[in-house]
Amino acid sequence: MSLHTLMFGWEYPPRHLGGLGVACQGLVRGLVTQNVQVTLVLPFAADGSEDHIDILCPQERHIRNIRVESYLLPYDSPELYAQRISSVPRETAQIYGEDLGHAVHILTETSVDLTKDLRPDIVHTHDWMTYEAGVRSARHHGKPLVTHIHATELDRTHFHPNEWIYGRERWGFEQADHIIAVSNYTKNILIQHYGINPDKISVVHNGSSEQPTLHPTPPVRRSLGEDGYTLHPRRHPMVLFLGRLATQKGPMHFLEMASMVHRHDPDVQFVVAGDGHLLPSLVDQAVKLGLQHCMVFAGKVSNTEARKLFAQASCFVMPSLSEPFGLVALEAIAQGAPVILSKQSGASEVIGHAFKVDFWDTDKMADCVLTILRDAPLASQLTSEAPRILQKLTWENQAGKVVSIYENLLRS
Repeated sequence: MSLHTLMFGWEYPPRHLGGLGVACQGLVRGLVTQNVQVTLVLPFAADGSEDHIDILCPQERHIRNIRVESYLLPYDSPELYAQRISSVPRETAQIYGEDLGHAVHILTETSVDLTKDLRPDIVHTHDWMTYEAGVRSARHHGKPLVTHIHATELDRTHFHPNEWIYGRERWGFEQADHIIAVSNYTKNILIQHYGINPDKISVVHNGSSEQPTLHPTPPVRRSLGEDGYTLHPRRHPMVLFLGRLATQKGPMHFLEMASMVHRHDPDVQFVVAGDGHLLPSLVDQAVKLGLQHCMVFAGKVSNTEARKLFAQASCFVMPSLSEPFGLVALEAIAQGAPVILSKQSGASEVIGHAFKVDFWDTDKMADCVLTILRDAPLASQLTSEAPRILQKLTWENQAGKVVSIYENLLRS
């Protein structure tokens, strides 16, 4: 008989802003291959703007989707939610939540009510907005609760948390029967900053759905063409940043590094792909650093566009201040891009052939970029490990580890 997991999430493709939604989708699809039945509960746009979107997965008979109307968005803060809800009629705000806490409470009440008649074997939650729903559902059904940590408030705020969100997280961790952390880096944060017993935490690194792309020619000084995506070998090399333009992702450090590289090699181009509240500040800073003629802000890109950018990049830099995993690094190596990773990341635990630097050490970061640009054999060596990594880190393999955690909980 297959297991049935009742899963509470807060983002899922195509409606997602970051890696949590991609990881949730990968895990769900991986669990399906392990003969697990998944009921997935998600908030969706209360204004109806995305009513035409249905979440589709292989083998639909194994998956049931329950959508809960909500004005919540991924990575919400009290300030962002208050700003957004202020633009809707008061009657609507009262229905969906006049502040972030109220909105989470309504999401919890609705989610628990909609799932009260199910018969799951396990309840599984993804990050803090879902914790209360998970705790209450697990108690109602009398089943074990697994809490999956993709990021903490400390990661998102560079260890200057909103105390209310931090408190909700800590409470959720304490209530869980078992915790899955996406990296040892995250496990250590839970132990050191939340006081969680390490015996309660298992590390299951994120998986990847990417297949390695084999380039028919050796690495060259690859660059963006006039159309934005065409490869023009041996012209201007291109260094890529791709991610949310938020403090956590380190885009300001990328600009500092770019300024140093530019002084040594004015031919290098830099592309910042992604969107976020820091965009205006980043554009201003790029101009102050004299990078306006070699820096492109590409905005948010599609998956197809992202793959083309990775394939064009002479190297990809992930300078995150605190990155629980960093799926974007796996996407980069799949397209043959050498990577430079923050040591403060989970991806650095699974990608052996990479330069790894502290996020604040932009001098060393710049040295790594210049080394890759000047040393083609080294750049080729850095990409040689990608097929082995991606073959090991499939979502089917990683979901198998999650199923083992489920089974151990049910036996204990």
